[in-house]
Amino acid sequence: MNRILVIGSAGSGKSTLSRKLHYILDLPVVHLDTYYWNADWVPKPNEEWNNIVEQFINEEHWIMDGNYSRTMDIRINKADLIIFLDMPRLLCIYRIIKRRIIYHKKSRPDMNQECPEKLDWDFVKWVWNYRKKGRVNTIKKLEQIKGRKEVVILSTRKEMDEFIGKVEKEGAGLG
Repeated sequence: MNRILVIGSAGSGKSTLSRKLHYILDLPVVHLDTYYWNADWVPKPNEEWNNIVEQFINEEHWIMDGNYSRTMDIRINKADLIIFLDMPRLLCIYRIIKRRIIYHKKSRPDMNQECPEKLDWDFVKWVWNYRKKGRVNTIKKLEQIKGRKEVVILSTRKEMDEFIGKVEKEGAGLG
């Protein structure tokens, strides 16, 4: 596996899993949040964002985490393995609150350094509603690539730990 895409709701553990896979597989990590956001949480213009994503997906090796549904199809098409973190809603809510407390007035390691961690009601609602909206679209996309791409869906912390153990044991030969 040379190109691994990690997707899922905010708070599902995408960045944490990506970092763990990086240490095991020695593949470079691309945290899309780092590149999507300009200072003070201003998003990149669409054309600039498309160029950034295109540049990264054409690299030979990567672990890429982030949703960004507008560019998900091209990332899925380039990935060898897609990992969907389908974690419980309450766990994701807990994690976004926890990281807000941990990174109060600071930026997370997987975020643009000029974007201090914040938590607003719109973001909480987005995470709460992810299962009804974003998840449904992601599942449809994964169904469309069934048989052509390797897809792993992890729905609990235990499944994630078991998956990491398997990767540690088997390395890049996940299939």
